[in-house]
Amino acid sequence: MPQESFTAEKQKIEKEILKLQRQMRTLQTRQRRPVINSIIRSMVDYDITLEEITEAYSRRGTRSATAGEGANKSALPPKFHNPATGETWTGRGRPPRWITDAEAAGKSRDSFLIKD
Repeated sequence: MPQESFTAEKQKIEKEILKLQRQMRTLQTRQRRPVINSIIRSMVDYDITLEEITEAYSRRGTRSATAGEGANKSALPPKFHNPATGETWTGRGRPPRWITDAEAAGKSRDSFLIKD
């Protein structure tokens, strides 16, 4: 494929990508608008203030928690601390690399315990 043909085809594809991205943003906006309006109607109907929403949202935890995926789980306090990086770990689930590397180097996991 000659260089001019390649460049022209590439530009055509990039233009199409931009067009599709604009269409996606438009679609997302149209999908979100009725949801936002419903939330506002509920806030008015139940006399809920923006401050109450903000407080409830901050208590909810991380934004990534969704219904059915950790929404009912409470956040656990960290049990281990890496003083070199400041990273923490709750002690549940797969241990982070800094713990496994330290153990491979002969350190005890207990040396990273957070003291009360």
